[in-house]
Amino acid sequence: MTPDRRITTPGTAEELPSTADLVVIGAGVVGAAAAWFAALAGLRVVVVDRGAVAGGTSGAGEGNVLVSDKEPGPELELAQYSRRVWGEDLGAYGGLWEFESKGGLVVASSPTALGALRTLAEQQRALGVDVREVSGAELHALEPRLTREAAGGALYPQDAQVQPMLAAAHLLRLARRRGAVVRTRTEVVGFLRPGGGPAGSPVTGVRTPHGTVSAPAVLNAAGTWAGAVAGLAGVELPVLPRRGFVLVTEPLPPATVRHKVYAADYVDAVASSDAELQASPVVEGTGGGTVLIGSTRERVGFDRRPSPAALRALARGAIGLFPVLASVRAMRVYAGFRPYCPDHLPVIGPDPRAPGLWHACGHEGAGIGLAAGTGKLIAQALSGEATELDLTPFAPERFASEGGRG
Repeated sequence: MTPDRRITTPGTAEELPSTADLVVIGAGVVGAAAAWFAALAGLRVVVVDRGAVAGGTSGAGEGNVLVSDKEPGPELELAQYSRRVWGEDLGAYGGLWEFESKGGLVVASSPTALGALRTLAEQQRALGVDVREVSGAELHALEPRLTREAAGGALYPQDAQVQPMLAAAHLLRLARRRGAVVRTRTEVVGFLRPGGGPAGSPVTGVRTPHGTVSAPAVLNAAGTWAGAVAGLAGVELPVLPRRGFVLVTEPLPPATVRHKVYAADYVDAVASSDAELQASPVVEGTGGGTVLIGSTRERVGFDRRPSPAALRALARGAIGLFPVLASVRAMRVYAGFRPYCPDHLPVIGPDPRAPGLWHACGHEGAGIGLAAGTGKLIAQALSGEATELDLTPFAPERFASEGGRG
C-alpha cells in the first residue's frame, strides 16, 4: 500500500481544545516526532507553534541523520538509537520525507588528519558503528569528482538524509490521524498553575491568545526559543542560537556528489564552544540535482544578515573537496539557527524544577537526526514505560547547580 503523501493545513486557533494529555510547544521535527509517538501511545496530544510547521531550525537545515560526527558518549548512543527508529519504526513512511541512506564519506586532507579520523573510527566501531576505512585511491571510486589530494577517509553506511520540512509536516499529519490537534500561529504566552502558583509550582497547561489548554504534561520542543519558553515557567535552560548558512548550487548532472561528504575537521567544528565563526566543508547532492554546501557555526544571536566571511568559507571549503564546483553557480543561500547547549548535549525529559514541564530541545545541528529517537523516548517516559535509552545525561536539572551554565 502506498503511503498517503498529501499534506493538509492544520486547523485554526479558534478550534483549540481545552484539555489534553500532552501539549507540545513547537511544530518542528522534534515536536512532530514526539507528537506522533505520543499519539501512537494513545495520548491526547495538542501541538501549538507561534509560527508555521517547520518554521524554525527544521526549515533551514540539510536534513542530516548522522552517526559519523558523534564522539563516544551519550550523544552517539542517542544517534545510534535514533537511526534505528528512523529505519525501523518510521521506515514504512520514509518515502514521505525522502529518506535516503546515502552514507557519509569523511575525508582527511593530511596523514595527521587521517590518523585522528582512524582513531575516532576505531572508537566508534567498538561501540557498534558501521564504519570502513578508505584509502586515497578508494576515495575516487566512491566519489569520482573528489579532490585527488585527499589522504584517505572513512565510509559510514548508516549516515542518511531526510527532507526535514516534509518530515515535520508528515509526522504531524500522521499524528492528526491518531487524534492529535495541531494549531499554528498560536503562541504560548504563559503556563497554567494551580491557584496561579509561583515559579517552581507544577505546570498544568498553557495559555495562548486563543485560549488555554489544560494538560498534566507540557513538552518544550521550541528549538532555539526553548530557553525563553522555559523562562515562562521560571526555570533556566541555556539554549542559545548558533547561526549557520547553506549554499545551494544550480542543478548539476546526477551523481555529481554521491554521498554526504565532509572534511574530517567537521567533528571538531561541531564540538567547538567558540562563539566566533567555525567553518568546515560539508557537501551533498539532492534528488533535484542541486548541491547543498555547508557548514558554518557562529553565535551572533538571531542575526540573519548574510556574512561574506561565512559564505567565502563555504565556497572555499566546497571547492577544496570538489574542484569541479569552482565553475558552478550558487543559486541562493539561506540561514538558520541551531539550538546550542554549552555542553553539546540535548535536553530531554521531565524538569523537576517545574513538575509537569518536559523538554526536548538543545539538539544543536543534530536535531533532525536525533528527532525520531527523542520523540520515541519522550513518549515512552510519558506513558510510564522504561525508556530504551537512559535519559540521565540529558536531564534538564543538570544546569541548575551552575546557574544555568553547563
